[in-house]
Amino acid sequence: MTATEQQVLQALRALEDAVARCRTENPPPALLPIFERLDALATQLPGGGNHDLRHYLQRKSYEKARLLLEGVDPEKGTCRK
Repeated sequence: MTATEQQVLQALRALEDAVARCRTENPPPALLPIFERLDALATQLPGGGNHDLRHYLQRKSYEKARLLLEGVDPEKGTCRK
């Protein structure tokens, strides 16, 4: 995993955490800076890198991007079936 991919994974996990906290915190955590960070990181991914990751980030499929970076097949998800 490249350094940029590691940063993307950290940002995706931060987003997931912030979304979960939206239900309990008042005011809710700001999500826009995380989205902006993900957009900026997506532009830094190498052209010959993982095309699926680039596709998921462009389509805002953040859960699939996180699963891919964690080594899980995003098309199968996390279901144990």
